[in-house]
Amino acid sequence: MSPFKRSLQRRLLGVTMLTSLVALFVALGAMVAYDLHAYHHGWMSELQTQAELLGRSTAPALEFDDHKVASENLAVLRLQPKIRAAALYGTDGTLFASYDTPGSTLTLPPRVEAPGVRRSGGDLVVVQTIAQDGRLIGSVYLRAEYALVDRVLSYLGIAVALAVLSLGVAMLLSLRLQRAIVQPILAISDVAQDVMRRQDYSRRAPKATDDEVGALADSFNGMLAEIERRTQQVLRLNEELEARVRDRTAQLQSSNEDLRLATAAAEKANRAKSEFLSSMSHELRTPLNAIIGFGQLLGTDVGTARPERRQEFVAHIVSAGRHLLTLINEILNLARIEAGHVELSLEPVLLDEVMAECRQMMEPTATQRGIAVQFDASSCHCVLADRMRLKQVLLNLVSNAVKYNRPGGSVTVVCSSPEPARVRIEVRDTGRGLAPEQVAALFQPFNRLGQEGGPEQGTGIGLVVTQRLVALMGGSIGVDSVPGEGSMFWVELQASDVPARPHVQTDWGDLTSLSAPPGASAPATVLYVEDNPASRRLVEALLAARQDLRLILASDGRAGLAMAFAERPDVILMDNNMPTLNGREAQSLLKLDPRTAHIPVIALTANAMPEAAAASLAAGYFRYLTKPLNAGKLMAALDDALRLARQRR
Repeated sequence: MSPFKRSLQRRLLGVTMLTSLVALFVALGAMVAYDLHAYHHGWMSELQTQAELLGRSTAPALEFDDHKVASENLAVLRLQPKIRAAALYGTDGTLFASYDTPGSTLTLPPRVEAPGVRRSGGDLVVVQTIAQDGRLIGSVYLRAEYALVDRVLSYLGIAVALAVLSLGVAMLLSLRLQRAIVQPILAISDVAQDVMRRQDYSRRAPKATDDEVGALADSFNGMLAEIERRTQQVLRLNEELEARVRDRTAQLQSSNEDLRLATAAAEKANRAKSEFLSSMSHELRTPLNAIIGFGQLLGTDVGTARPERRQEFVAHIVSAGRHLLTLINEILNLARIEAGHVELSLEPVLLDEVMAECRQMMEPTATQRGIAVQFDASSCHCVLADRMRLKQVLLNLVSNAVKYNRPGGSVTVVCSSPEPARVRIEVRDTGRGLAPEQVAALFQPFNRLGQEGGPEQGTGIGLVVTQRLVALMGGSIGVDSVPGEGSMFWVELQASDVPARPHVQTDWGDLTSLSAPPGASAPATVLYVEDNPASRRLVEALLAARQDLRLILASDGRAGLAMAFAERPDVILMDNNMPTLNGREAQSLLKLDPRTAHIPVIALTANAMPEAAAASLAAGYFRYLTKPLNAGKLMAALDDALRLARQRR
């Protein structure tokens, strides 16, 4: 038996026994005290009554001084064994007659004592006066046993017997009660100890009764159930946490692998960019070398060189300049697409028209290289696309097919409809083809179609621009290539049932057609504000053939403002990037002044970004022309500005 059980049983038994004993003693004490009190007052009352009766019976004897009769009356008290002595006293207080039990050694007082009840030794003494017709004729003296001590001793014996009997009964009842009360509590204790030892929260304590002990068992079982539920929840959460840790670990490993691959891709991209910079340095320097070199030849040999020789130099300069412009435009196109600044106008476009225009533009180059180009111009397919960007995509693919083809090869452009809602354009060539690793890196920036270090010029970003434009138009692009046999680039776009509107192409003419409009009167004044001397000389040369124009020049923004206020020109050509005062600031000041607010201002700038053009036009520029200048567009803008100036006069 555990110490807890022994301690609980002993304490319960001790409490039961002590409670029973205290209750018994309290009850017996109350009973004894009440009985003794009642005995004392009853015995006193009885003695007083007997003294009064004795006084009445002996009053004649006292009256007639008859000692014999008085003694006989006192002798009647022998019937009361508890009365040990009695006496009569006369009016003078002397002893008149007496009685005592046989063998008694008591001595009666010679004179009468004061009336009343008092204790003397172990006896009770009653003295009472005797009156006759209101006269005092004597006194009665009674002495009786006072058995209160014996009575107390007998009660003590009874109390001890009852205490023993009661404690025995209480012990039996306590043992029985322990089985009804203590045993369920001990069962709960056993279950609690077993749960703590085995950590098994599925155990339950038995419920023996429906009282508070039963409620305790229910509460204990409820607590175990809640602990079991919480434990299972914690175990489940631990399992979930372990699963999450495993998942996070796997994700971390996957992320590390992705990071490794991304790092490798970034390193590869950095190498590609480094190769691009090296290639671009070569690609940009090559046309610049031609421009600068032939320009220097023209400058030093202008007097002695034959006209056809000078024309050849100019042709080389123009060709190199156009190639340089193409390189710059490809770089800018990629930058615009990456920045999300390319706006497309998706509309139904007839592929026959676009391919006809591409054939017209590519046939001279293909013929010069000895490449046969064949377009499928009877497909009647219509796609949803931006016409200008679609044309740019096709020209880029066909140009690459021609550029990287073998001598005497061919290029074929066909259209098909693999699905009702899709149109597929295929550009096939008979070039050297591409290896799988070259195909995998083909649409990465700065990769030159697997021709790095080859004789063909290029930036290596044309296909990237093409891929991004196709994606912006909701299409897809891919390539199938076999080394030694050739390649096939394909583009798929969304089909459209609505025929495209006819496309009108504007021909700005060439420099030989730049003459004054018919019917022109006095020359109009054109102010050109430009800090670059070469640009000023170029515009001066372009406008030399216009007899209807008078050109005045300013080298910076402040000088341009002063000349505009002084000359009041009809049109102002304004460069944007100038020291001291830039073009935007100068144009804003011109708009604020009433003297010059009506003058159309045309921007001539090297900033070709669409957002810059939109902001400048919103600020009040009449036109926004970018460098290198297109002579036809410049003349058209001047004519429109002059017409507006004449209307405002």
